[in-house]
Amino acid sequence: MKPTTRGTLAAVITGVAAVGATAAPAAALGTVPVPVPLDGAEKALNLELPVIGGELPMPMPGLPDQPRYVEGRLIPEPVIPQVPLDGGLPGAGLRAPLPHVLGDGFDHVAVGVPAADLRTLSPGLTLDAPLTAPNPDNYGLPAVQLPQAGVLAPVLQTVPGADLGMGPGL
Repeated sequence: MKPTTRGTLAAVITGVAAVGATAAPAAALGTVPVPVPLDGAEKALNLELPVIGGELPMPMPGLPDQPRYVEGRLIPEPVIPQVPLDGGLPGAGLRAPLPHVLGDGFDHVAVGVPAADLRTLSPGLTLDAPLTAPNPDNYGLPAVQLPQAGVLAPVLQTVPGADLGMGPGL
């Protein structure tokens, strides 16, 4: 194999490896961990401090509904569409020492609030004009009607949860 072919092959393999290394973490970006570093204070004070951490969600906007033309209306439905936004509620975790308040077997307490999925829809707006569509019975002229307006309510869906635990050396 010529040196130029080896160099080209090495460059291609390096590029594929780099893309594979960066593609795996990017696909798993649902939440971002946020640790709270207390190790230095724990060593300086020579006592056990709580372990604290959290998770921040990455919101992902979706595509809004397309306006639809409805027979008999002059304005498309909806005028301002609802925009979906998927993300999550932030999560948190805490593990703290408990100085044998409940007995000898319970020296740590842990609270975990995992990040929960959150689905939302923004508010939307529908309108109807004060004129109807052209009426063939009225020589093609539109009739007069009361204008109508409606607000599409926002939607919020989630199922949060939490865990509490006590025991020796959680």
